[in-house]
Order: sequence, then C-alpha cells, then structure tokens
Amino acid sequence: MPDNQYYSEKLSADRLKRCYDIAPPRTQQYLDAELDYATSLIDEDDTVLELGCGYGRILPRLAESGKTVVGIDTSYTSLSMAQNEYIMGNRIHLLQANANLLPFRNASFDAVLVLQNGISAFKLDPLQLMMETIRVTRDGGLSIFSSYSPKFWNGRMEWFRLQSDEGLLGEIDWALTKDGEIVCKDGFRATTFTQEDFLKLTTSLEQDNLEVAISEIDESSIFCIIRVL
Repeated sequence: MPDNQYYSEKLSADRLKRCYDIAPPRTQQYLDAELDYATSLIDEDDTVLELGCGYGRILPRLAESGKTVVGIDTSYTSLSMAQNEYIMGNRIHLLQANANLLPFRNASFDAVLVLQNGISAFKLDPLQLMMETIRVTRDGGLSIFSSYSPKFWNGRMEWFRLQSDEGLLGEIDWALTKDGEIVCKDGFRATTFTQEDFLKLTTSLEQDNLEVAISEIDESSIFCIIRVL
C-alpha cells in the first residue's frame, strides 16, 4: 500500500482513535503539551484550519481557542466519525481535501495547523505543503508545523510498539528502525522532520514577508512557526 494511502485506507476512524486511546503516559504528556502550545498561539477571533484533522481529536479544543475551525482530511471514514462524535454547533466545519492543493482562496485563515509530524506523515512534498499553507494564511497570521523532538525517540518507540502489538500497524522492522525513522514490515514508514530540516526548508522559501521561529516544547515536539507579515 502506498504510504500516502495508509491513513485513509488502513489507519482511519476507529483504528486511528485506538492509537490515541492506548497512548502511554509519556505520549499523553507529549500530546497535551503539543496541543496546549498550539492553542496558545490562537486568538479568540481567529479562523483556524487544521490539516489532517483525522477523526476530530483536537477540533473541539481548537474551537474553544478560535472563532471558527475548518478541518480537512483525505479519509472520508475519519471525517464521518468526526462529524458524528466531535462536532457540535456551527463553529467547526469539515471537508475532504488534500493538503497540497487546498480548496481555499488566498489569505483565508488566521492560523493554519500541521501538527504531529504531518509534514512527514502526509507523504507530500514538504516545500509545496509549506507554500500552500502560507498561501492561505492572512497577513499577520501563522502557519504552524510540529514534528517530534529527538529527545522523545524512546517514548515514540514505546507508543508505536503498542500500536504494532494491537495490529494497528504492521510488525516493526527493528533492523531498519533507527535515526528517527520507524519502519514496519507491511510497508508503513514514519519519518521525522528535524529542526535542521525546518531551517533548510524555510530558508528555501525565499520570501521576504515571512518571520520564522523554531522551538522545542516539552522535550517532545519541535515547532516551526511562520508568521506572514
């Protein structure tokens, strides 16, 4: 199965939710810290876009922080679960779409979020993905990316091992799994976007109207925050 179809065809909806249900304590801490930091960057009047919203895990928190939230994903089954279980009121909207060709006008959002290593997990061209998020971000707004800190490698491996043991992922190929890359024998491959990768990518943007900040949170997440000036 191609990597870019894994989450839409094998790891979606209930199966994806199960990955988070079984997360061990250190992973829960990482997830909480990542979300707390991301939401701290959102203002109450912001229109927010989350790329790769999955089954809607963080959409309610985003709606509490901003004014309106749009979540997109390639998996119809995940979006259906989000609609049925996580969406209440009229402040959250869902759309099946691909992150590298967003169906929105230029400067449509105050904050665009690509969290939890989406820049690697989406299996899209990182530069195209970043440029597309910037395109739909308003002047003064933020494009927010996060990946894993190398300090979280052991915690990340514990989490992925639990997912593999439950059959949510294929058997881990321990001989090939190293240096920030997790490889499963069913073809699944999880890579990592490092701080150096973010620096190289943002430098290649060659746009004068951008302000870039990179930071580590909780010794588990690397955030790359791009402000459109």
